[in-house]
Amino acid sequence: MKTIQINHKESGISNGETIRLVYDEEGDMLDIFFGENEPATGIELTDNILLRVNRAAKRAVSLTILHFSIMAERTEFGTRSYPLSNLKTLPVDLQEIVMNAIITAPVSQFLRVSYFQASQKKRMPFASVEPLRFAYAA
Repeated sequence: MKTIQINHKESGISNGETIRLVYDEEGDMLDIFFGENEPATGIELTDNILLRVNRAAKRAVSLTILHFSIMAERTEFGTRSYPLSNLKTLPVDLQEIVMNAIITAPVSQFLRVSYFQASQKKRMPFASVEPLRFAYAA
């Protein structure tokens, strides 16, 4: 098992709000809060990544990463990527809010999004935890 050391527990973002990191070592779960906690809709991006969004404001409220040490671990081939297959089950308007949230700051500081192109018309988005935002050691 790896020992996780988070670089910063709290920092500011460009709009003046605060990012707060809460790591539960026993559960290996990282919660990242963007600004003040507020009512939001939870979206399971993967089995281990939960994004909470304020639908009315169309913005991310928090990001939860389960099994964080595994999700952020570097392998001999780079970071692990996970398909965002749950997105296709969402209503189109919510898909747009979620995609916009994960490709822009502050979420994009913690998740890297790419896609696999199976054919000219079929693309599958993938996400990986951005390990450069965190420090961890074996």
